[in-house]
Amino acid sequence: MEVKTSLLDNMIGVGDMVLLEPLSEESFIENLRNRFDHNEIYTYIGSVVISMNPYRSLPIYTPDKVEEYRNRNFYELSPHIYALADEAYRSLRDQDKDQCILITGESGAGKTEASKLVMSYVAAVCGKGQEVNKVKEQLLQSNPVLEAFGNAKTVRNDNSSRFGKYMDIEFDFKGDPLGGVISNYLLEKSRVVKQPRGERNFHVFYQLLSGASDDTLKKLKLERDFSKYNYLSLDSAAVNGLDDAANFRTVRNAMQIVGFMEDEVQSVLELVAAVLKLGNIEFKPESRCNGSDESRIKDKNDLKEMCELLGIEQTVLERAFSYRTVEAKMEKVSTTLNVAQAYYARDALAKNLYSRLFSWLVTRINESIKAQAKTRHKVMGVLDIYGFEIFEDNSFEQFIINYCNEKLQQIFIELTLREEQEEYVREGIEWTNIEYFNNAIICDLIENHQNGILAMLDEECLRPGTVTDETFLDKLNTICAEHQHFESRLSKNSKFLTDHSLPHNCFRIQHYAGKVLYRVEGFVDKNNDLLYRDLSQAMYKATHSLIKQLFPEGNPAKVNLKRPPTAGFQFKASVGTLMRNLQTKNPNYIRCIKPNDKKASHIFTESLVGHQARYLGLMENVRVRRAGYAFRQAYEPCLERYKMLCKRTWPHWRGPAREGVEVLMADLQVPTEEFSYGRSKIFIRNPRTLFFLEERRRQCLQDLATLIQKIYRGWKCRSQFLLLKKSQIVVAAWYRRYAQKKKYQQIKSATTVVQSYTRGWQARKLLRELKYQKRCEEAVTTISAFWHGTQARRELRQLKEEARNKHAVSVIWAGWQGTKARRELRRLKEEARRKHAVAVIWAYWQGLKVRREYRKFFRANAGKKIYDFTIQRIMQKYFLGLKSTMPSMSPIDKNWPARPYLFLDGVHTELRRIFHLWRCKKYRSQFTEEKKAVYEEKLEASKIFKDKKALYPSSVNQPFKGDYLEITKNPKYQKLNSAVDEKVLLADVVNKINRANGKGTARIFLLTKKSVVLADQKTGQVKASVPLPDLASVSVSTQSDGFFALRLKEGSASATKGDFLLSSEHLIEIITKLHRTGATAADQEQLNIDISDEFLVQFKQDKVCVKFIQGAPKNGNSVSCKRKNNRLLEVSVPTTA
Repeated sequence: MEVKTSLLDNMIGVGDMVLLEPLSEESFIENLRNRFDHNEIYTYIGSVVISMNPYRSLPIYTPDKVEEYRNRNFYELSPHIYALADEAYRSLRDQDKDQCILITGESGAGKTEASKLVMSYVAAVCGKGQEVNKVKEQLLQSNPVLEAFGNAKTVRNDNSSRFGKYMDIEFDFKGDPLGGVISNYLLEKSRVVKQPRGERNFHVFYQLLSGASDDTLKKLKLERDFSKYNYLSLDSAAVNGLDDAANFRTVRNAMQIVGFMEDEVQSVLELVAAVLKLGNIEFKPESRCNGSDESRIKDKNDLKEMCELLGIEQTVLERAFSYRTVEAKMEKVSTTLNVAQAYYARDALAKNLYSRLFSWLVTRINESIKAQAKTRHKVMGVLDIYGFEIFEDNSFEQFIINYCNEKLQQIFIELTLREEQEEYVREGIEWTNIEYFNNAIICDLIENHQNGILAMLDEECLRPGTVTDETFLDKLNTICAEHQHFESRLSKNSKFLTDHSLPHNCFRIQHYAGKVLYRVEGFVDKNNDLLYRDLSQAMYKATHSLIKQLFPEGNPAKVNLKRPPTAGFQFKASVGTLMRNLQTKNPNYIRCIKPNDKKASHIFTESLVGHQARYLGLMENVRVRRAGYAFRQAYEPCLERYKMLCKRTWPHWRGPAREGVEVLMADLQVPTEEFSYGRSKIFIRNPRTLFFLEERRRQCLQDLATLIQKIYRGWKCRSQFLLLKKSQIVVAAWYRRYAQKKKYQQIKSATTVVQSYTRGWQARKLLRELKYQKRCEEAVTTISAFWHGTQARRELRQLKEEARNKHAVSVIWAGWQGTKARRELRRLKEEARRKHAVAVIWAYWQGLKVRREYRKFFRANAGKKIYDFTIQRIMQKYFLGLKSTMPSMSPIDKNWPARPYLFLDGVHTELRRIFHLWRCKKYRSQFTEEKKAVYEEKLEASKIFKDKKALYPSSVNQPFKGDYLEITKNPKYQKLNSAVDEKVLLADVVNKINRANGKGTARIFLLTKKSVVLADQKTGQVKASVPLPDLASVSVSTQSDGFFALRLKEGSASATKGDFLLSSEHLIEIITKLHRTGATAADQEQLNIDISDEFLVQFKQDKVCVKFIQGAPKNGNSVSCKRKNNRLLEVSVPTTA
């Protein structure tokens, strides 16, 4: 891409209006049109940038463009907003001058976008670093937040700023941003409750309803339908080119970057939802007994939801909408509000709530982006404020906005046109005075402390008695009737006999931008901006975290009877502060112009552009620049900058700075008509002269840089040579050492090889001798094992025969004892029946005697009633007594109250059964799935081992953990865990019994759904893996030991090494889990559990009998295993008390 070296190269039209020939309004507009048609939207007037809104995206804001304009002279490239931003930034960084960038123009001219471009350019060219990037990102991301809450669609602009914003960006001495401060001016809060036709409310309402999740809307008690809310206009709810849902996500992300906490974001959204709910509250009239009217809320559902969002008692807010309390000195008067007053109070609360929320947002952003260091900072201010507005219906808001624009035009006049002329006179430069329109007279009409319109509006608002908009207009007609820029039906400038375009309730002001007709309706109310104290106090009572901060005047302990300042007074003071701030900085101007009223690209309306050019004073600015000098600079910095261009001034000039500049300009042979000498500055007429000086300076700097580089490179090369020479000596010494060392290593290696061959021959000879000796010993051992096996089998047969004889005797004795017991039981039952029969006969006889004796005292059916009553009282007493003596809810509690009467035996038993079933059900309902699985395993263990294994009772109260080694968490077993594919059901350390000596070796025992794994405890290496289908059975003893044998199926792949005899402290859990795992698998048979004090174990090719005996405790109470012979292992289990 070709890079331009001057704005004069390949120029479309004229890039700088100062160079326009001939100069007239027609040629001025034609030049703008020509450049606009070729997508050249920026044009200069000296150092002022004219920006045309293209109403479309142009490829002129890329990172390449940023680099192209970075550190370049203002006039070096074609006109661009980046050139002005770079000039301001470099002046701030290099010359330590505070800067301000004033962006002015009509609504829709592109001021907000221009401010974004300036900030993005400064962010791109300043320093880098984590902290700097964070500050830049926060400064840039403050824009989406403020635009969402402060911008709205108007008939002239889809993203119109409805508030004024001035941002001071603070930099350190290097030019890196440290933070910023934002000031906001007069949010158009009336838009919250009412919008003109074709316009929308603030963006945030539509973004929230379109982009928030369903869960968020549910929490905020909102629906997505815009038509549900009275404060939202429906005719312009959807705007082409605006994606409210995506913008909402952008705003949420921006708030997070700026530093908003999640609870703060939620609080802000709750207040926005409360404003929408507030607009849906409607009132109905209700007559009182004294004949006066009062208001009542029609549907309280929206009021209820709003109060829930804000944490306010519904009755408190409802009363605040129905009554107003007026305090005067020590008296309080409470009056009812009619329907119109109630609607006014509702709208006033909505406007105040939203405007205070907006001010809180600005303050909160300032807390996040403010500079932390206390030292003096360099400051660049960016002003983005509402443009001049002329609508069909102009009210108080347009009056205030246009007043602000008048002040900005005034400061533009003061700091450019007037200051330009005055500086030439002050410096003694010849100058032809140019007449220009000074709008100070219009500013005085509005802001004069005595007779200004704002002063009279405040006076009217504070005046006792009946105050209306009509009385305010009458006052204006009385005082301002003679003013040449004020017109009304009764003023001398109105020509009311022929001018019928001026209504009776309006007045007209001749602004610098043209005549504007203002309707006085609402001026007084909007200036008062009253919020009833009852509503403020109701808001202060809210429990919401943010509301109390927004309504501090509602605190009953700090009641202030002084009338708050009016909106006009506050805005006038803030504008005054802004003007004083701007006057302390070096101004840079961007004059924004909109080419048409249709918001369409490629359309250029000459009349509209000419009107804007006239009221912006652009022609006067061009004339001043053409009659004057394009560049001026004090002698000292000028000499300091260009002194290297002359041998007489380089490197130091000893005389006065002016004489040095004169010598410099004479040496460079610059024509005398191109510059003039002032008292303290040199003035250069044409930018080309400045370019000439800058080009010569650049060439000179390159020559100086070349000289410095030459000297530096010579020193660097000599240093490199000396270093290489020294390094060569060191390398040679190290190489000789390396060669000798290598020769020694070769000799040593040869010697080692000879030694190794000799030692190998000796080792092989010794190995042959040892192998022969080992074969002899194994033969002896085998013969001995067979002999001991024969003896063991004989002894086993004898023991089995003795056990069978003992069992037969026990069975006969048990049968005889049972027969004796049954005979005794029959005798006792017969004796009990006889006694019961005697008692029944005696009871009947006594009853008969009583009935005969007392029959005369009772009616015929009295006996039945007495009987029923007696039974009823007995049952009642029984149930009441049962209620107070109920046992605990534990299922194992076997206590139950004693039966009081014999006839209740069946009921008593059934109630006991029902109560036990009920508390068992309650107990089971508390079980989690995990706990239920544990109890199922415990139940399975009970079925297998109860009354069969002496170890079982001690395991009942021990929970089944399964993974005792925490194999998935312990890094020691990481390799083992990765080797096992399935989920580990049980992991424990067991002892593998050696048949040779009966001693145990520690092994890790892993059980999965498909296999049993044994691994080395130290290394984690897998020693054996047995699939569960290969297990035939598990054998355990009846004693309290932990031994068990895993019996493998004959012929299976795992049976080659034989069975496993293991010992574990968690035997019950291991066997239970093995049995359950086998039972749940569909592809394998159920695992058999053999419980016997003697069982056979297959060790490779031999079967060994494992016998369990009870003996005296040895070595504490531990179980000992000893080898008796080759076919018998004896396990001694200590006798339990």
